[in-house]
Amino acid sequence: MRSYTLIAPAKINLYLEIISDAYGGLRQRPDGYHELAMILQSIELADKIHIKSLSAETIRVNCNHPQVPTDQSNLAYRAAALMAAQFPQALAEYGGVEITINKHIPVAAGLAGGSTNAAAVLMGIDLLWNLGLTKSELEELGATLGSDIPFCVAGGTVIATGRGEQLSPLASLDTIYIVLAKYRSLEVSTAWAYKTYRQEFGNSALRDSENLAARAAAVHSEAIVKAILNQNPGEIAAKLHNDLERVVLPAYPQVLHLRELFASQPQVLGTMMSGSGPTVFALVESEEQAQAVKLQMRAAIPDEDLELFVTRTITQGIHLASSV
Repeated sequence: MRSYTLIAPAKINLYLEIISDAYGGLRQRPDGYHELAMILQSIELADKIHIKSLSAETIRVNCNHPQVPTDQSNLAYRAAALMAAQFPQALAEYGGVEITINKHIPVAAGLAGGSTNAAAVLMGIDLLWNLGLTKSELEELGATLGSDIPFCVAGGTVIATGRGEQLSPLASLDTIYIVLAKYRSLEVSTAWAYKTYRQEFGNSALRDSENLAARAAAVHSEAIVKAILNQNPGEIAAKLHNDLERVVLPAYPQVLHLRELFASQPQVLGTMMSGSGPTVFALVESEEQAQAVKLQMRAAIPDEDLELFVTRTITQGIHLASSV
């Protein structure tokens, strides 16, 4: 039986803006999602996905993490089911798939762990079934399952608009070191975060008379984009922005405390919550500094529930580790 092993990197948000309309309210799309402008970045912290052929036309999912479901609610399973539905002749010819997820990305962390697993399954089945799909075609398939999946396929550094599925590549950031902090037992509902933001700030956002296309394009001139083009970590760190911090930080004091603690470390260039949380990250200049910040955080919070990771920015999304 043929098999492939793929590396599925996590992502962080360097920028997250919820777009307001001409009347100060929040733009909601017909599909119920908000219009967003984000800068997304792949990081080295990654899951490993092993996918192999089965003789029967079935889908099986295994995972080493007890919190990850292995049934049809798992995005990786749903990605395989989507491919089976889209390419029934290939399913009949090559058989089903067994997917084994070796989990390193923390669960329910705002780091696109589920989405990157699904992206890896899409790419793995494309290889397994000799479909010859382009990256754009894989991104389009992924967008039907989740907003982060197209980015996880593409990887690198991108501006994401729409609900996050419309991607415009930027110059990739390579080897900016990052410290991540996340309480294992703490989860923040993405739906809750957006709903609460809409309730609290939907009618008080800055007015913007430009149309949506012009507003989406405007993010290209933001200072953080210029800092990325200049490959300047200090400038990037100074321009980090996440609208969802306005609702998550007051409601989750543990997340706020992590952010404040990172900010108090002299080696930290900048810190922010990623996505809807609850992971908080800090940007630093070197691996040595990142390890020092990690030790300082552990000394300040000896709680075993707190997970700390040292990682770095990378220039690619899903990629092949091995094939048999």
